[in-house]
Amino acid sequence: MIGFIIVALGLIYALFLLVRQKKQLRQMLDVLIAAKNGENRKVFIKDNDLVSQIGFEINDLISTYNKELSRQKKLEQANKELLTSLSHDVRTPLTSLLGYLDALESRIVDGVEKEEYIKIARKKAYDLKGLVDTLFDWFKIDSREMKLSMEPKDICELTKEIIIDWLPVLEQKGITPKIQIPDEEWIVELDPIAYKRMVSNLIQNVVEHSDCSCLTVILKQGEDMVSITIKDNGIGIAGDKLPFIFERLYKGDRARSKHSSGLGLCLVKELTQMQEGRVTVQSEEGEGTEFIIELPIFKR
Repeated sequence: MIGFIIVALGLIYALFLLVRQKKQLRQMLDVLIAAKNGENRKVFIKDNDLVSQIGFEINDLISTYNKELSRQKKLEQANKELLTSLSHDVRTPLTSLLGYLDALESRIVDGVEKEEYIKIARKKAYDLKGLVDTLFDWFKIDSREMKLSMEPKDICELTKEIIIDWLPVLEQKGITPKIQIPDEEWIVELDPIAYKRMVSNLIQNVVEHSDCSCLTVILKQGEDMVSITIKDNGIGIAGDKLPFIFERLYKGDRARSKHSSGLGLCLVKELTQMQEGRVTVQSEEGEGTEFIIELPIFKR
């Protein structure tokens, strides 16, 4: 008799466990269906058996899924803003370029004025090319398709070559260059094209936004890193804007936004990090701005 009672109680307990597990499995199914439909729900299980562990894993999976979904939505919105911003930035020089070319084709200008129109049209074309190059570079980085070709290079010689290309622009803008680059060979493993883009973006930022009269470029070598400092004596950057200048699409103010895609400094940061380096900035309003790029020294 006692044995019968024990068996009966065992069967009742097993039936209870079966019903409870079925209820728990039903709850898990409901939560998964809710997650599929965009709802954020969790499985609530108190025990520590196998079904409970599965419930915990489902909760973790849904949490990860929701975080990734949120990231993708933010990325999609940011890309929409980027395309909207750059479509305007591209349209402006393109419209202006077409206007000058139409005037030249119609022969409504001649002599000195014609030469001036050709010069302006050429500049507009290069402005447009710069915007397109920036756009392509950004989307390559953002989609993780950008592949760098790292190689040991003499950073002193490479930096000099970049600055030489900028000398005509600096002269035209009335900016005096002060260059402190040693006549030595400092080997750094980098991507030459990416490095040129980084330094050129910083110099372009100075030329277009600093309203300075002097540009200083300093190359220094530390124990493990080589640093290039690009400093101006211009208007500086307000303290409340400084933390955001490396964010994409950040343009600081309306005057700046007329001449900026909002991607230049962001590309500098991304390309520097891809080469295992870092970039920092220091600035005060009225006291100029100083950018410092640091890259690891090549270990032979």
